[in-house]
Amino acid sequence: MGSFIEQLLFSASITGPICLMLLLGVVLKRIALINDEFIDVASKLVFQVTLPALLFLSIVGSEHDFSNSTSLIGYGITANLLFFIIVVIFTKRIFPNSDDNGVVIQGSYRANTAIIGLAYIANAYGDTGVALAAIYVAPMTILYNILAVIALSPKQKESGHFEALGVIVKTITKNPLVISIMLGLAFYFLTIPVPNMIMDAGQYFARMTLPLALLCTGGSLNMKSMKNDQVATWFATVNKLVFAPIFITVGALLFGFRGIELGIVFFMSAAPTAAASYVMARAMGGNSSLAANIIALTTVASLISCTLGIFILSSLNLM
Repeated sequence: MGSFIEQLLFSASITGPICLMLLLGVVLKRIALINDEFIDVASKLVFQVTLPALLFLSIVGSEHDFSNSTSLIGYGITANLLFFIIVVIFTKRIFPNSDDNGVVIQGSYRANTAIIGLAYIANAYGDTGVALAAIYVAPMTILYNILAVIALSPKQKESGHFEALGVIVKTITKNPLVISIMLGLAFYFLTIPVPNMIMDAGQYFARMTLPLALLCTGGSLNMKSMKNDQVATWFATVNKLVFAPIFITVGALLFGFRGIELGIVFFMSAAPTAAASYVMARAMGGNSSLAANIIALTTVASLISCTLGIFILSSLNLM
């Protein structure tokens, strides 16, 4: 009984702080201490400044040998691509001829790796975990954007395909997260020294990243919008929070991943649907309301599903 309680407390210690920060964001928004304008500005600050600083400094200051991470990255890309194909097949069978299939598919696979996933890993593994997770985030960001074009494009005209693809290419090449990770790797492998003054100043930005990002995520949640498209919303949610982590994590176990690498695979696959899926759906003429519903439900429900997943993996001494 004691061991059961200890494992449960350990699981709650990882997801609990994130739950409280999300809840605080909801409360602050409700009592008008923060508003939509604050959330928009703060989200841009996180995406363009503080999160890139966190990822860059985590890589530069890490003692991990990133040259040994190719198998983790290769597995992550392969597993997520296979899961995407599976989701496409089942979505088209369950919702034949639906105009919202692209939004459902994107909501089923596209994880919030850079905010929620990274927050889970920071709580579980600290700076070492964040540094390794950063290496995982970069290729996943690129893959998710490419798959989003594939998922959301079928109903568009052919000329729209190329236009959308061009937008995604520009988005990826100008993505601050990808750029900061690539710069971090360059500094790491070339052993380029970073002045202590810059490191210290960067740490100020890095430390505010996850709290600010989680407050914005909580403040942007709108559960009242869940009245419509409930079947599609729940279908995508079950895919994202149940089937994705089971499929990808079990596959990682079979390929021999354990410890921190297995934890990263689990947390990244179990993270809720990324907020970027709403932006993408809206930009490409998809059902943005459905996309928002999926984001809201998966964000709230992931606190339960992740806690359960952590409990199972830690009980088996796998992470």
